[in-house]
Amino acid sequence: MSGQGVAIGLEGVSKRFGAGRDEGLQALGTVDLALRPGEFVSIVGPSGCGKSTLLRIMAGLVAPSTGRCTRPDGIATAFVFQEAALLPWRTVERNAQLLMELEGHAPADYRARAAEALALVGLAGFEKSYPHQLSGGMRMRLSLARALALRPGLLLLDEPLAAVDELTRDVLQEELSSLWRQAGFTGVLVTHNVHEAVYLSNRVVVMSPRPGRVLDVIEVPFEFPRQPELRASAGFAALTGQVTAVLRGQHRAEASA
Repeated sequence: MSGQGVAIGLEGVSKRFGAGRDEGLQALGTVDLALRPGEFVSIVGPSGCGKSTLLRIMAGLVAPSTGRCTRPDGIATAFVFQEAALLPWRTVERNAQLLMELEGHAPADYRARAAEALALVGLAGFEKSYPHQLSGGMRMRLSLARALALRPGLLLLDEPLAAVDELTRDVLQEELSSLWRQAGFTGVLVTHNVHEAVYLSNRVVVMSPRPGRVLDVIEVPFEFPRQPELRASAGFAALTGQVTAVLRGQHRAEASA
């Protein structure tokens, strides 16, 4: 399986929910951000800062109130949510085929591509199982397979690993990183977990409290593939500390304002 990463440009993007200039909720301040083709970027910030709104703007699910989001036309985009959102009456293979079916692909095409995606996420042999027979980590792998079957140029992930235990989360991070390197998509992850953001990403975007704006974009210098031992290294601790310091510094500034 191979994808082609895409560049995304956010220029003067903001979002207010509700009618009228002085009404509603200002979820995002002004955001300018450029994502390079094929890179993996994580967005971190406090709850309610507009991270998920920004992700939905990138997906084209939400229109910005000001500014624009640019990306190439005709690029497949897949969205993975925090909940796996599987259909309980469909088998593993039928769940993996769902998005391709909805897009009108031929059965021979979507069956082959779903089988390929299931093999990539380690679910080969579970095709005839049902979601209730899978562990939490396996259900999330299935959600990823369903997205990867589209062969996306852009994969958007909204805290997909938040609901699994810590050990499973570490394993899934390693698997997600491997999938990204194999498939070549541009990946954007929203997460509250600073360690996860640093481990997976080329860059970490740190956002302020609502209305969200970009406080800093921190480059992650560690080469891929990254080994689990990286998490215990001094360099990793220093970089996660840098990201956390930006977040905490903004919280202190807000509290004293």
